[in-house]
Amino acid sequence: MDMTCEERISAGRDAVWRSLNDPEILKRCIPGCQSLEMTSPTELAAVVKIKIGPVSASFTGNVVLSNLNPPESYTISGEGKGGIAGFAKGGADVTLTEDGAETVLRYDVKAEVGGKLAQLGSRLIDSTAKKLAQQFFTNFCAAVGGEQAEAAS
Repeated sequence: MDMTCEERISAGRDAVWRSLNDPEILKRCIPGCQSLEMTSPTELAAVVKIKIGPVSASFTGNVVLSNLNPPESYTISGEGKGGIAGFAKGGADVTLTEDGAETVLRYDVKAEVGGKLAQLGSRLIDSTAKKLAQQFFTNFCAAVGGEQAEAAS
């Protein structure tokens, strides 16, 4: 699965960068995230529970940040295992560009799934991935906006 998207966030690039690297903010924003913790400055461990079509599973995984170019870009990659549901692995190149008072966040994702998930078909997986990304960015924009309001007060 490949997906390229662009999101406009009503916050400065530095604030967006800080939020993208804050495990507490990410935990609140990732749909189904049950735990997320930094295990090193560039590695995180996560547990996420999701439902894709008829398959519901809890995935445990590790995420690695690389090609760090603060506050402009990084590569995020990871792999999650969901028991009999299968696995998901992939990565995304993330770039942040200032546009006035807003930040444009662009991401290019490449991912693959295996096990029962792979049997569901690419159409269902793609539509679920887009829905989850949309939920994440709705939550993320609200969280970054809240962080901006706290910083201003």
